[in-house]
Amino acid sequence: MRKILTIAACLALGAAGSAMAQETFPRNGVYDERTGLVALTNATIHTDYKTKIENATLLIRNGKVEAVGTKVQVPAGAVVVDAKGKHIYPGLVDMFTSYGLPEVKADRRNWMSPPQEESTKQGAYNWNQAIRPETNAVELFKVDKKQAEEMRKLGFGTVLAVHRDGIARGTATLVTLADKRENEVILLDKAASALSFEKGSSPQDYPNSLMGSVALLRQTYFDAQWNNMNPGREQNISLAAFNSANSYPQIFEANSKLNVLRADKVGDEFKKQYIIKGGGDEYQMIKEIKATNAPIIVPLNFPEAYNVEDTYDARRVPLDAMKHWEMAPANPAMLQKAGIPFAFTTADLKDKKDFLPNLRKAIEYGLSEEEALKALTATPAQLLKADKQIGSLDKGKLANFIITSGNLFAEDNVILENWVQGNQYKVTEVPADYRGVYTLKIGQQPERRLQIAGMPEKPELKVIGQDTVTGKITFNGNLVTLSFNKDKKSKEAIRLSGWYADKNLQGEGQLPDATPVKWNAKFSEAMTEKAKKDAAKEKQAIEMGNMIYPFQAFGQAELPKQETVLIKNATVWTNEKEGILQNADVLMKNGKIAKVGKNLNESGARVIDGTGKHVTAGIIDEHSHIALQGVNEGTQAVTAEVRMMDVVNHEDPNIYRQLAGGVTTSQLLHGSANPIGGQSALIKLRWGKSPDELFVENADGFIKFALGENVKHSNRPPAHSVRFPQTRMGVEQVYVDAFQRAKEYEQTWKSYNKLSKKQQAAAGAPRRDIELDALVEILNGKRHITCHSYVQSEINMMIKVADQMGFKVNTFTHILEGYKVADKMRDHGAGGSTFADWWAYKMEVKDAIPQNAGIMNKLGVTTAINSDDAEMARRLNQEAAKSVKYAGVSEEEALKMVTLNPAKLLHLDNRLGSIKVGKDADVVLWNNHPLSIYARAEKTYVDGIAYYDLERDTQLRADLEKERMRLIQKMLQAKTSGARTQAPPRGRAAVVHCEDVAHHEEEDYLAY
Repeated sequence: MRKILTIAACLALGAAGSAMAQETFPRNGVYDERTGLVALTNATIHTDYKTKIENATLLIRNGKVEAVGTKVQVPAGAVVVDAKGKHIYPGLVDMFTSYGLPEVKADRRNWMSPPQEESTKQGAYNWNQAIRPETNAVELFKVDKKQAEEMRKLGFGTVLAVHRDGIARGTATLVTLADKRENEVILLDKAASALSFEKGSSPQDYPNSLMGSVALLRQTYFDAQWNNMNPGREQNISLAAFNSANSYPQIFEANSKLNVLRADKVGDEFKKQYIIKGGGDEYQMIKEIKATNAPIIVPLNFPEAYNVEDTYDARRVPLDAMKHWEMAPANPAMLQKAGIPFAFTTADLKDKKDFLPNLRKAIEYGLSEEEALKALTATPAQLLKADKQIGSLDKGKLANFIITSGNLFAEDNVILENWVQGNQYKVTEVPADYRGVYTLKIGQQPERRLQIAGMPEKPELKVIGQDTVTGKITFNGNLVTLSFNKDKKSKEAIRLSGWYADKNLQGEGQLPDATPVKWNAKFSEAMTEKAKKDAAKEKQAIEMGNMIYPFQAFGQAELPKQETVLIKNATVWTNEKEGILQNADVLMKNGKIAKVGKNLNESGARVIDGTGKHVTAGIIDEHSHIALQGVNEGTQAVTAEVRMMDVVNHEDPNIYRQLAGGVTTSQLLHGSANPIGGQSALIKLRWGKSPDELFVENADGFIKFALGENVKHSNRPPAHSVRFPQTRMGVEQVYVDAFQRAKEYEQTWKSYNKLSKKQQAAAGAPRRDIELDALVEILNGKRHITCHSYVQSEINMMIKVADQMGFKVNTFTHILEGYKVADKMRDHGAGGSTFADWWAYKMEVKDAIPQNAGIMNKLGVTTAINSDDAEMARRLNQEAAKSVKYAGVSEEEALKMVTLNPAKLLHLDNRLGSIKVGKDADVVLWNNHPLSIYARAEKTYVDGIAYYDLERDTQLRADLEKERMRLIQKMLQAKTSGARTQAPPRGRAAVVHCEDVAHHEEEDYLAY
């Protein structure tokens, strides 16, 4: 005989939810081994994200789905639960949590603490403590009933537990949220491999930068490949585990749009397709994110509005932060529209209770309910290769499901129960629902309609008569209190109190004139679809501004396009043998300089009157630190493996600002924290383009070296005196040692490559070392040195070491004592890139003179003026003019110091640096003599595209203020409506210089 139960009476089924026949643990007492046979009938069952069955039955046995449908035969002995009017969904899956795992505490050593150079982890493990692939979350996992209950309330039945510690984090485990022993809830002990760019709890100094993390991960892949191909040569638990983990789905925690792209690059290099956990800002680079082909794990951590009531506070909130607040809820919808697969996670939420409201908000912003359910069920199950167990309610799968009062995504829906592995967990009591339309009679007043809408736990009141007014209504059990203004014009309130009985309301109250009245409201109809739609219409329509590129102040909805441009009647500074041409024309076509001369004409060209104006080649900054997320990997003496290209930030507003100063190309250099720093990135200032689109195509490779105080850490506390070198003579030995190792490394590879394939197989390939790869490139003339330098003696030393080891120094940068050694630089073949008149900021520069650039130039050294400073780069034309004043350099030669000469130093003079037919159309139109302090760049072209235009800039500024005001008003309205707010950010982005030392948690910014 079958027993019929209601939902509310079903809690006792938990003990019978799964079979105990396979119990292996001893128990003190008697066993209850009833089989879990339960039928939930008459429900609306969503078997998967796209299939809904009305009046259906779900039959579960021993914790698994046995049958589902409208014709399910309920076997004898089954406990039957009447779920009429309720919805059943597959249990939700969160594939990025720390559930059941120990807290990870990042190393927080302060500036005064000594660095830890080497690993202190005992055993046959990796050399770096941030590489910990031997960690298996399943071995650390413990059931946490409090956390499980919190997640079950949100509808989750299964989660992936990821130990978020380190760069290579080991394996994650897939578990259910049942209150059982660990042995019983683990579905996949090793469900995925986890990676990141965060070193976590590692106290080891390296890496202390994002680019260092990228390099360490790349080197680990190479080390693991070598270890796998050469069994027995080195026993390394970490590398063996890393290789083993490659067979699992690879989950990379990126946490931002740019890190998504960086992670994908690493994956592409090693033929790994990552599943990438994003940061919720993917919509800002949707084209680039789609090109990764990576599924994205999307947090629903929408930012709170900023408190902008104070006008000074409001000015501190950047435009991109304001726009992200407005547009972040649309991120899932934009991913869906772009066809990018994604799953949702509760990760990064300050309060997990915000998850369902934020999910519903994402649906309001355009995400389909079907896609939302897919992202919470089928997608994570498929990505984790667990779709035979979870993700839908098909026969044979785990009985993980939730029972809801209605549509899961409706604002008034309530999750009533969450069943995990066939065990029932009660979540919420069914709330009383008083919503509907009533006929309201107050004393002798005419009848009116009373409408109660909203959510059952938060009803909304509307009184409809001659006027329609809104009011407040609250229920406490069957007691009710309501108040509303007597009409639209009045602020006097009618107050009523009473009780609810037999679907009707009645009681007593008081009119605004203190007259006591009796009242009643008779139920006439349920809340109709029309009434619901009318209530929905009252909600403010979603308003969003335009996407802009880049997602930053001075970004634009549409980027400027390449045109055919003819500048006429200007003074043209060619930097070629033709010199300065008066009343000349310049034609730019297809991104190149097509013609230079007089009386030029071109059909279809945009003609610009250059009368009284000057045209020059774009300014080139040989030494810059803009557009980078970190400039120093200052933890080791040699870090040739790190690459500035890995940390380019295309949204740095300094790109736009420097375009306004006529700069078109910059070399982005590593800092000066070590004798051998990282590899440079050469970019064109293509404002609005992605990082990859900024790089100068087919450019030679460069690298930063450094001499002097910075590399021996003279400007650091005594605790940091443990890193070699600590003296200038020690710096010399670092170079000699590094290049000796590089020579031996190169010879090892040459010897290996000469072997036959059979001999190579027997010998085994040498270990790939990306640090030494860069040094070998220097020895072979494929990578070129820019060397931070000041003092004559050290410049001499660097030339001597270069001659000794067989390489050339391409450029001495800073080189403030270059005037003392210009002849030696010239004979060596080195150029000089210097400041115009910086001195007296430390002992090394006490002998600096403003004639330095002029003397080097006169002695035949290719001489450039650089900025090393985001502010100075905006006026490099004025810096060049100082050599006219102090050193008697001609105006043409001075201009070359910021155009043609840096192009020569960067080996780009065949393409850049002068106004010559066939060269790139990197051109600046000035309103005045280009070396004048009154000169302003009116238009700055890169590849014939006007990335800066003074007239457009004026309009952009007006648009910017208009957009800010719109967003401020919207935030004020949000606060008035009761939305949470956050304080505006404090401080401002740092402008990095070579001599700066600033510490931000683990990252060390020792400028150049």
